[in-house]
Amino acid sequence: MKGTIAEKVLKLHLIEGTLDPGSEIAIKIDQTLTQDATGTMAYLEYEALGAGKVKTALSVSYVDHNMLQDGFENADDHLYLQSVAGKFGIYFSRAGNGICHQVHLERFGRPGATLLGSDSHTPTGGALGMIAIGAGGLDVAAAMGGFPFYFICPKVVNIRLEGKLQPWVTAKDVILEILRRLTTKGNVDTIIEYGGSGLKNLSVPERATITNMGAELGVTTSIFPSDEVTKRFLAAQGRETHWQSIIADPKASYENIITINLAEIEPLAACPHSPDNVKPVRELEGIAVNQVLIGSCTNSSYKDLMTVAEIVKGRSVANTVSFGVAPGSRQVLEMVARNGALADLIHAGARILESTCGFCIGAGQSPSSNAVSVRTNNRNFYNRSGTASAQVYLTSPETAAIAALQGNFKDPRKVGIPYPGISFPERFHIDDSMIIPPASNPDSVKIIRGSNIGQPPQNSALPDRLEGIVTIKVGDKVTTDHIMPAGNKLKYRSNIPVYAKYVFEPLDKEFPERCLQNQQKNLHNVIVGGESYGQGSSREHAAICPMYLGVKAVIAKSFERIHAANLVNFGIIPFTFATPSQYDVIQKGDTVVLPDLRQIIANETISHNIVFHGKVNKEITVNLNLSARERQIVLAGGFLNYIRETMNKQ
Repeated sequence: MKGTIAEKVLKLHLIEGTLDPGSEIAIKIDQTLTQDATGTMAYLEYEALGAGKVKTALSVSYVDHNMLQDGFENADDHLYLQSVAGKFGIYFSRAGNGICHQVHLERFGRPGATLLGSDSHTPTGGALGMIAIGAGGLDVAAAMGGFPFYFICPKVVNIRLEGKLQPWVTAKDVILEILRRLTTKGNVDTIIEYGGSGLKNLSVPERATITNMGAELGVTTSIFPSDEVTKRFLAAQGRETHWQSIIADPKASYENIITINLAEIEPLAACPHSPDNVKPVRELEGIAVNQVLIGSCTNSSYKDLMTVAEIVKGRSVANTVSFGVAPGSRQVLEMVARNGALADLIHAGARILESTCGFCIGAGQSPSSNAVSVRTNNRNFYNRSGTASAQVYLTSPETAAIAALQGNFKDPRKVGIPYPGISFPERFHIDDSMIIPPASNPDSVKIIRGSNIGQPPQNSALPDRLEGIVTIKVGDKVTTDHIMPAGNKLKYRSNIPVYAKYVFEPLDKEFPERCLQNQQKNLHNVIVGGESYGQGSSREHAAICPMYLGVKAVIAKSFERIHAANLVNFGIIPFTFATPSQYDVIQKGDTVVLPDLRQIIANETISHNIVFHGKVNKEITVNLNLSARERQIVLAGGFLNYIRETMNKQ
């Protein structure tokens, strides 16, 4: 990775290890962000660390997920978050101020800085030339406490964007084209670094769309240069002093180089039920559309909404379409309100939604049965919308707006509407009054704990012997949405005993009860999974709640990075099959006994044999690719226990 942008930023922040791809490294974290769905548990964990005031240069707590406030739980959690922020030196972005990634890009992101966020789309910050990484809440809590962030040093792949996009083709189509080529699996421990002559034609918000959905590739992060385009954006946000130039050396070395001619890309759509199931919009023409939703952290910028407003101006959406628009931030909402674009959207039939994640996470706007929903967000996993029978497609705002007007899919290049030419504002409207700074007298702040606020569940040290049952066997591409559903269950994220009742609900509603029955018999629970297990959200609850239910090991063909780290953080062993075909011989209900478990973990060997007992006894070989540090965390029963043990030894 010599001479790359990634190397330059990582090198300045390197604390442990060497920048050799595949080895474990630790870096200093400058900034952190949390959102309320993951942040409540992250701050409970931070309190458990006892670290006092945060040690980062900047930490921000955003409220942007649990906005429906159906019941008292969400409002109580928000009061807790605000009081914790005031006490520990954290900025607090109030409900209504906007989606964390959009607001952080506007007001806080800095070229050359490191950002760790308890949300998988934190790599959005790479649009500014940051190393911005999504992680579990416990890793973020540790970073706020001054601990380094450990991860595998990634290889760097260069995607060179040449040329210029044609009218009606957008940055969303660029990342969909990349997803079509690289897919959502097989890209773990990789950084995508963008270059090429075409970058000068992509604004920071457009770059942010690409880095945001880079999360769907499964990469560690994505990063753009910090160049004159970056400087212009920061100047328009009144933050020109935060700019610095960061570009790759002319002879930078990359693992691979992929060249994409922007002029050859056409309007694309991710079809149900995966972001990499990509087809040209022209192949979908004629499919009736029932719902169109524009917004989310992917496509809710000022340019996005202005473009949509111009497309629908003086027109009306089809009477068969429910049309919703969610601005990404209060800044965006106020700007389109002041210049009249909001009125154009309303006149066309748009329902103006809150500046929140909302429909992207299944928190409201669930479509009707068997509906076709066209959305501009980043994920279309099965049942994520809240309607299992719905067919969710992901497109650009331009393609979505045309679908709303037509009532069906239509290649936007064929509709005869002139493509809107939206100019970049010289100055954004700046009003940070809904960002509350830390308390000047933190000792006077009392932390508010409603009845929904629990405690991080305690785990014991790893036992000497694994004796358990394969409680569930799942297939490939099982997401964290499958493991821990979001939507109307989000309000329980600060209450693990309640939230744990919904583990694997979309796949097997009886799983939690079987786990509890096994625990009563002093048996451990084991999960068997396929390829790319745990893709999607960074939600650490997909590890916390199984841990609470007595899961001690997950055996899968492969894991996604964040989920594997979360499993380790909560004392669950992430084994992989040495041979993928061995997955086929294991069945739900098989029993497994692994004596000398602690010795196996401690001796740092990779391959181990495990015997399963079922209708036919079988022995399989599994691998454990953990660093020495990660093995000590598993032995301790999780990261909190490990930190306490480390601090006690000092």
